[in-house]
Amino acid sequence: MGVVDGDTLKILVNRQEIRVRLYGIDCPERRQPFGKRAKQFASELAFGKTVTLIEHGRDRYGRLVAEVILPDGRSLNRELVRAGLAWWYRRYAPDDHELGVLEAEARAAKRGLWSLPDPRPPWEWRRGRRKAAP
Repeated sequence: MGVVDGDTLKILVNRQEIRVRLYGIDCPERRQPFGKRAKQFASELAFGKTVTLIEHGRDRYGRLVAEVILPDGRSLNRELVRAGLAWWYRRYAPDDHELGVLEAEARAAKRGLWSLPDPRPPWEWRRGRRKAAP
């Protein structure tokens, strides 16, 4: 398994590489604060490991959208939010209130990106980048 960025992985399934977008979360982009740390954290937990996928469909780019369960039973998706390295992506997982609780706890503890005075969600950051492009 490889980590493309904090919320996208490359996983071998039956000798075929597939891209997996982590369900219900959005990590900072690589050029945003904590973007590289989110990728590093995901790599520390999942790189080279055998994981279980709980599928939630496909995104518009054809990636499998899934929750990634680590060998010890923890959810990579939830661990990223708990560590303050991802937002709960309410738009795509509105009923996953556990992600909301984990995000609120990370905010209150000022963990990860919540230590910043005004963290900018990646979906807003991407929108601003598209508008600025010529």
